[in-house]
Amino acid sequence: MPLFNVRVYGLLVDQYQRLLVTDEFIRGSYITKLPGGGLEFGEGTRDCLQREFMEETGIEVKVGAHFYTTDFFQISAFNNKDQIISIYYLVHAADTTKIKTSEIPFNFSKEQVADPNGESEVFRWIPLNQLTTESVTLPIDKVVIQQLKENS
Repeated sequence: MPLFNVRVYGLLVDQYQRLLVTDEFIRGSYITKLPGGGLEFGEGTRDCLQREFMEETGIEVKVGAHFYTTDFFQISAFNNKDQIISIYYLVHAADTTKIKTSEIPFNFSKEQVADPNGESEVFRWIPLNQLTTESVTLPIDKVVIQQLKENS
């Protein structure tokens, strides 16, 4: 039976006008996406995003304005029986210097990508003036980046 998979993501732009992205190795694939993840049962979307940022980056964020919700059919990249619904918010952080980042895309150690079924992530900042839809992998993220560029 097909299911809905609700995902919640944050657009974090720092004081240098850079957007935080995450380069991930997931089940043998290399993906650049926005930080966030899956909504858990009993959780609100804003609570989900705060939890995901804490788990992934170690920082607390303040969830701001709603930015976008998927308005087209999108099948999951990882399970062809799930329809993805993604919700995006603008997020703010008091101190982004605590986020461990790399300037090199997919800067994984050999151990991090040795297991094709494993998962790893590394964060990276992309200056808004260099950001394009090609900067991210997932179709919904591409729509969001286009809207972000149009609104900047």
